[in-house]
Amino acid sequence: MENLTENLTIGAFAKAAGVNVETIRFYQLKGLVPKPDRPYGGIRRYPRADVGRVRFVKAAQRLGFSLYDIGQLLKLEDGTHCSEAAELASLRLADVRARLADLLRMEAALSALVSECDAHRGKVSCPLIAALHDGRADPS
Repeated sequence: MENLTENLTIGAFAKAAGVNVETIRFYQLKGLVPKPDRPYGGIRRYPRADVGRVRFVKAAQRLGFSLYDIGQLLKLEDGTHCSEAAELASLRLADVRARLADLLRMEAALSALVSECDAHRGKVSCPLIAALHDGRADPS
């Protein structure tokens, strides 16, 4: 069983969390991870429990949450603020859906341009390049 009371150097902390030391420092700068006091003449020691906090931040980043939003989620992590957390997630979901719609429009435009290129093989002018020049390639 893992000793949760063990304190780690920043290097060991970063390794346990699966990030590099600069990531830990950056998260400290952003207020996402507390910076422990440095004993006089010593080195900072990080509680092993903070490894879970860094993993939380990384998992939220993979879902596309901004560092600001992650900070807000960390403030709500006691589990009694589910509606506030759901509100942040709903905003994120709306953003993801909008980006998906944009990507689908881009995919359709590129697909049409590639098909046009395939149909005009051997011609002097490339339809894709021409569409980009005259604005016909805009997916919006």
